[in-house]
Amino acid sequence: MTSSLIRGRPRRARAHISARVVHALLGTLVGVVWLVLPGTAAGGAVGGGAHRPVAGALGQRDDRGTHTADLVLPMIAVVAAGALASFGFWRRRRRTTGRTTPGGAPVPGGGPPDEELDERAQEALVRADGWVRVSRAELGFAEARFEDGAPEEIEDVRRALREAEAELAAAFRIRRRYEHGVPGDGAARRHALAGVVGRCEEVGRLLDVRAAAFDTLRGLEEGPGGGLGAALAVAEGRFRGLTARTGEADAILRELGDRYAAAASSAVVGNVEQAKDRLVFATTRLNLARQAADAGEAGRAASRLRAAEGAIAQAGVLIDGVERLRGDLATAAELVPAALTGAEAEITGARRALAGETAAHPDVTPGELRARTGHADVVLAGVRQELASGRPYDPLNLLRRIVRAVAPLAAGHAGVLPAAAAVCARAAVAGADDVVATHGAVVGCAARTRLAEARRREHAEDPADLVTADTLAEEARHLADQDTRLHGHPPEPTPDLTAATVGALHPTPGSYGGPRTSARRREADEPR
Repeated sequence: MTSSLIRGRPRRARAHISARVVHALLGTLVGVVWLVLPGTAAGGAVGGGAHRPVAGALGQRDDRGTHTADLVLPMIAVVAAGALASFGFWRRRRRTTGRTTPGGAPVPGGGPPDEELDERAQEALVRADGWVRVSRAELGFAEARFEDGAPEEIEDVRRALREAEAELAAAFRIRRRYEHGVPGDGAARRHALAGVVGRCEEVGRLLDVRAAAFDTLRGLEEGPGGGLGAALAVAEGRFRGLTARTGEADAILRELGDRYAAAASSAVVGNVEQAKDRLVFATTRLNLARQAADAGEAGRAASRLRAAEGAIAQAGVLIDGVERLRGDLATAAELVPAALTGAEAEITGARRALAGETAAHPDVTPGELRARTGHADVVLAGVRQELASGRPYDPLNLLRRIVRAVAPLAAGHAGVLPAAAAVCARAAVAGADDVVATHGAVVGCAARTRLAEARRREHAEDPADLVTADTLAEEARHLADQDTRLHGHPPEPTPDLTAATVGALHPTPGSYGGPRTSARRREADEPR
């Protein structure tokens, strides 16, 4: 819809140009009158001068000089009026060609530059993704308190979070299409970026709407006798459980190092140490929260509790990553022989299609199908050689190589290949998501956009979609690691900066809500 401000521009422009035309006409009229009056006056003097002496030769020369002088000023007035009219017409043409009204082309200055709008959209996506992740984490702590039966109000909070997640997913899809050149028109691309910003703002609004009710539900401001005491008990229970699991995760890493190649566990090799750092931070914040609660400072206690919960949640992500990888590697090791057999079946089907016995690949030229078959043969030969060498190997890597080589040939001859592709995709998506969750303050929009698209495709049935999800997740992991190396970790927080945690938490307070809630938390956390 065109705003009233934009709709008013043509009327004002017509008023300005009409005024200029009137000014030009008045100037021309004045000049004409000026030209006529001197001649009329001269004629009256000569014709009616019976008592006036006739001028001599010298007097006639003076009169001619006077008439010439009288012509100069009127001519200047006419030229000036014409110049003003031309200048007004030129300015009108320039405005018309640089405006986004129905009568003109787009104005470059009608909105922010494309680069600025693009940067604004990326920042909005990063912030909205952070709000959703932090809100999901705090909701998990609240749900743990109500294990015996959550109140009905918490379902409204869950619903708001699901709606925010849907809006965020839509924003990431628009961003992904934008990165691929869709839409192609300049105005449509600006509209797409504006749509991304708008959806991210809607994410924050949906979360903010339920934030106050969620705070009431948790009751952290009620003190130790109310919700704060129960929340502290939940956080301390999780802390103790993670402390025990940290030692087990160390043992798992040693086991993976003995059984598989070093590359198999390289992605999680530092998880245990990072988890310990976060648990140390959580210990400090839990103690400070207890002290503040005992002193009757419920607000400060709640703030420090949320910081501890954020650190505990990240420690859980890191430990879960180690345990999940052990399961993924074991599953992949079991699937590799079956995947090899299934890959052979797909290659055989492709060769039969080349021989004209079947029409399994009608959309692929014989030359391309022959090239794909030859590439798959080479890849499978390399996998068999690695398995026969007796050296430790990376099962996920072998499975990924098989799936990617044979997916272009897949025609449904082997049902094991979709299962193998799903294992690879889920492992890659989970690994990339762990990095974003634990280093959110430094991971940019590019990694998050690829991760969102990979997450959208990871549950597909088509092996091609699963391979795409796997590839995008690996790209997201690489970009997230790159951002972490480039920007490093945020500085160690002080006791007053309870909104942050060790490593790479979000720069906003770790609580359920959007931008308004974050601003409210920051104001409450400011040292007095």
